[in-house]
Amino acid sequence: MTKTKDNYFILERAGINTTFQDHGRKNLNHIGVPIGGVMDKRNYMFANALLKKDFNSPVIEFAFQGPLLKYNGENLYIVITGDVQFQIIKSDNSLINGEPYNVYTIESNDKIDIQSTNKSVYGYLSISENFILDEAWGSVSTNSKAKIGSNNGEKLSNNQKIKLTHENKTTSLKKLNYVNSKIEYIRVIKSTNFDFFSNKAKNIFLNEKFRITKLMDRMGMRLEGHQLENIATSNIKSEGLVKGVIQVPSDGNPIIMLADHGTIGGYPKIANVISADLDKLVQMPPGSYLKFREVTLEEAEKIFNFYNLETNNFISQIS
Repeated sequence: MTKTKDNYFILERAGINTTFQDHGRKNLNHIGVPIGGVMDKRNYMFANALLKKDFNSPVIEFAFQGPLLKYNGENLYIVITGDVQFQIIKSDNSLINGEPYNVYTIESNDKIDIQSTNKSVYGYLSISENFILDEAWGSVSTNSKAKIGSNNGEKLSNNQKIKLTHENKTTSLKKLNYVNSKIEYIRVIKSTNFDFFSNKAKNIFLNEKFRITKLMDRMGMRLEGHQLENIATSNIKSEGLVKGVIQVPSDGNPIIMLADHGTIGGYPKIANVISADLDKLVQMPPGSYLKFREVTLEEAEKIFNFYNLETNNFISQIS
């Protein structure tokens, strides 16, 4: 009787901020546990849709430079989404220059070299098998600062072994024609403390450019530009936070809360990034400039409905 091969990856290079992620956790903010989950939901959904997997299946998320993985096991299929450069190094050392949104067959002793993102930040690796992971509060999403989630709440590390299921899943070599478009502005809704700021600060916020600094990660994104003057108080009673809320501390430079944000905060909140623009926001690398544009709640709902419709339309076009 032939012994079935174990399926696993060896991380010859972990990459930068490489973690397991999924849809995140729900209804736990009241006990201090953030939602977490993937940074770019659309590219996450595309990665799983291309392999006919459940949209909430775990993936490997990486930032800037991705991992170098060596595979051992039965043939499987992989797909990488995002604006990403990568190669597949076959066991005979021949090279395949990979294209995002295309499904590839991986054989034992092949390597996947995810080299970098292109003027963006995050990318995703999905596989036809499943990663063998532990959940915490109904999710494998890793929050390395809070030390919760799969992999003991830690980022992936060099020489780590990643075990996979052995279900012999089959799929066809599908692809999706998708371009990660750039945007000139980020749409926002006024937040609860908008009137804490001077008229000059409001005008600056909605008309001037802000630069994304190097102080950005899964928790938040710090901006710099003209300082926003607070005419009320720079410290308020701590309140609940959501992804996309923009806080302004005493130095006048905005901070946008992202997936792993704390659940409460005591800085005044000037605005909230609308849900439909979060995917594109998180893909803007340090040094980029952005402008904010105000929309109403009703407009934000219509934009979000169109975002969902567009996402589903792309998924329906997978061939």
